[in-house]
Amino acid sequence: MNYSNQQSIRQEPGAGQALDLPPAAQPTFGPLTSEELRLAVRNHSMPLEALRRGVTPAGLHYVLTHFDIPDLDASAWHLRIGGAVERALELGMAALRRDPAITVPVTLECAGNGRSLLEPRPLSQPWVMEAVGTALWTGVPLAYLLGKAGVLPDAAEVVFTGADAGVQGGVPQQYARSLPIREALRPDVVLAYKMNGADLPPQHGYPLRLVVPGWYGMASVKWLASIDVVKTPFTGFQQQVAYRYQDSADDAGTPVSRIRVRSLMVPPGVPDFFTRQRFLRAGPVMLEGRAWSGEGAVTTVEVGIDGTWLPAHLDKPAGGYAWRRWSLPWVANPGEHALSCRATDITGATQPLQQAWNFQGMGNNVVQRVNVMVE
Repeated sequence: MNYSNQQSIRQEPGAGQALDLPPAAQPTFGPLTSEELRLAVRNHSMPLEALRRGVTPAGLHYVLTHFDIPDLDASAWHLRIGGAVERALELGMAALRRDPAITVPVTLECAGNGRSLLEPRPLSQPWVMEAVGTALWTGVPLAYLLGKAGVLPDAAEVVFTGADAGVQGGVPQQYARSLPIREALRPDVVLAYKMNGADLPPQHGYPLRLVVPGWYGMASVKWLASIDVVKTPFTGFQQQVAYRYQDSADDAGTPVSRIRVRSLMVPPGVPDFFTRQRFLRAGPVMLEGRAWSGEGAVTTVEVGIDGTWLPAHLDKPAGGYAWRRWSLPWVANPGEHALSCRATDITGATQPLQQAWNFQGMGNNVVQRVNVMVE
């Protein structure tokens, strides 16, 4: 299949229309559906113990694939850059690797992270809280290539189309998203061909993907096939129908963009295999985790111990849009304890204690809670 942007635009419903979902796809209070289980098998989250690592190994980093993973040959692959530019470009991987490169540490999080915790539960990939990871992304600055192409003065957005194709909401499509020109021209937006110093794994977008620091993962299009500069806002399915904050299926909603402030804790002690209940011995223990925000620096992290909030120590961040380690020493007394953590960023935004519901289950950054039994 090879669906063009224009084809998907013609067939899709408008932003204010319902997704025409079957009854099974409406939010539910019931158990996980077979469809959700199949999605959960295909995709995976980051184990919370990996929060101890400043850089997430590729195999532990969260993965979400909308359709099939394309089987691409880098030697035959090429990237097309066109649209509202002075000169169209067509580049192979060898040419891209000769261009100036940067390496950017970036925390990526799925916009639907935490969806399975909502009631009623929006039906899609049933993330809990672990759909996140931080990697070192190496590649060519997008602004450099757009400069070579020469963006026209009346350009409005840049559209990125991946090689992955399928059907969503009844619409045949290739996965495609756009960025406003001002975002696309940021110096830290990168067309990455390496992850943590090695070639991209197939599930992470080999041979080339977009990485947009600060934005939820849906903006970082994988398996890039083309880049088109356009003069009017892009109305593709993943832009106008999916990834929106909606009160209901009939609500046009507002688009999802930057990552909301969030923190997570490494669950202390050891787990029960099935329930994941935590057990640890009495005595000193170092509570630790990571915090991040797409709006800029995390300024504080508080740790809740049985309802009392204490300030945690913050390490220096690895980059402007990479997570920050936090830590707090705790003397664990015998008994059952409730632990939690909440972050505040430079805008003053703080994680909520209760998550506001939305139809697609987007932008969930509710405070994490960990119950531990101290023996």
